[in-house]
Amino acid sequence: MTERVMFSATRWWSIVLKEFLQLRRDRVTFGMIVGLPIIQLALFGFAINTDPKHMPTAVIIGDNSAFSRSFIAAMKNSAYFNFVETLPDEQAGRRALAQGRVQFVLNVPVDFSKKLIRGERPSLLVEADATDPTATNTAVAALSGLVQPVADKDLTGALAHLNGAPAAFDVKVHNLYNPEGITQYNVVPGLMGVILTMTLVMMTGLAITRERERGTMENLLATPVLPVEVMTGKIVPYVIIGLIQASIILVATRFVFHVPFVGSAIAIYLSALLFIAANLTVGITLSSLARNQLQAMQLTVFYFLPNILLSGFMFPFSGMPAWAQFIGNLLPLTYFNRLIRGIVLKGNGWEDLWPSVWPMALFTVIVMGIALRFYRRTLD
Repeated sequence: MTERVMFSATRWWSIVLKEFLQLRRDRVTFGMIVGLPIIQLALFGFAINTDPKHMPTAVIIGDNSAFSRSFIAAMKNSAYFNFVETLPDEQAGRRALAQGRVQFVLNVPVDFSKKLIRGERPSLLVEADATDPTATNTAVAALSGLVQPVADKDLTGALAHLNGAPAAFDVKVHNLYNPEGITQYNVVPGLMGVILTMTLVMMTGLAITRERERGTMENLLATPVLPVEVMTGKIVPYVIIGLIQASIILVATRFVFHVPFVGSAIAIYLSALLFIAANLTVGITLSSLARNQLQAMQLTVFYFLPNILLSGFMFPFSGMPAWAQFIGNLLPLTYFNRLIRGIVLKGNGWEDLWPSVWPMALFTVIVMGIALRFYRRTLD
C-alpha cells in the first residue's frame, strides 16, 4: 500500500523559487513583464490623442492684406493649425494634400480685401485631407468660430458698418477624398497593413526557432547553404501568402465595405509587395534573435503594439507628440498606411507615392542586414 504524500511547504517553496530562477534566466520574458506595461502607459497616456492639435497647414496667399493676416493669426491661435508651408498655387496645394505633407490648405483669393471692403461677403477656401475624419472634424468645426473675432478686430472705424449680420466674410471648407466623413473609408484600407504585419511577422518569427526546437536546424547547418539563401528561401512562401491576404482584403474593401477605388491596382500590389518584404525581414530577424518559439511570439507582440498605435491606423498621426511621431516614422506600417490610403482614396501616382516608398525600401535593406548579422551558423 503506497504511502500518502502530504503537502510540503518546503517542496512548494522550492518550486516557486525554481520558477523565479527560470524567469530571471529568460531575459525576453522578464523584459516583456516589465516593458509592456511601461510601453502601454507611455503610449496611451502621452502619445494617443483623439483631439489632434497643431496639424500641418499650408497657405496660398493671393491677397497679403491685414484681413488675411488676421485670419491666419486666428487659425494659429486656435491651436488646431500649424502653418508649415506657403504654396504658389492650387495645384501645389493639391499635391501637398495628396502626398500627406499637410492636413489643410488655406486659399486666400486675390481680390479678397477689395470684395470685403465693398461689402460683397467674399469667401476664404480651406481644403482638408478628410481621409481620416477624426483628424479634421474638430478643426473644421473651429473655423466658423474664427470669422467674427477677426471681423471685430479689423472692421472698425469707417469699416464698422460692414461688421454685422450676415458676417462680412465666410469660410468654405472642401473635405477632399472622403467628403462624407465615412470612417470605413479610412479604417478598412488601413486594415491591410495591420493584418499583414500581425500574420507575416508572427509566421516568419517562428520559422527558424521551430527548426531549432525540432532539431532540424542541425541538418540545415550541416549543408553548404549560405545565410542569405536560408533567409530568402524561408521568405518566398510567405510572400505568396501575403499577396493572397492582400487580395482578399482588397475584394472585401471594394465589394463588402464599398470603399471607392480611385487608384491603380498595380500600384497597390507593388506597394503591398514592398511592405510584405519589410515585415518578413522583421519576422526573420526576430526568429534569429529568439531562442524558442515563446520568445519569438513575445518579440512579435513587442513589435506589433507600437505599429498599431503609432502608425496612424487607430489615432491621427498628426495629433501625436514629436517623440511619438519620430518612433512612428521608423515603422513601415506608417508609410504603408499613407500609401494604401493615398492610392485607394486619392488616386496617387508614383510621384506622390515616392516619399513613402523609399523609407520602406531602406527599412527592408537595413533589417535584412541585421537578420543576416545575427543568423547563427552554429547552435548555441
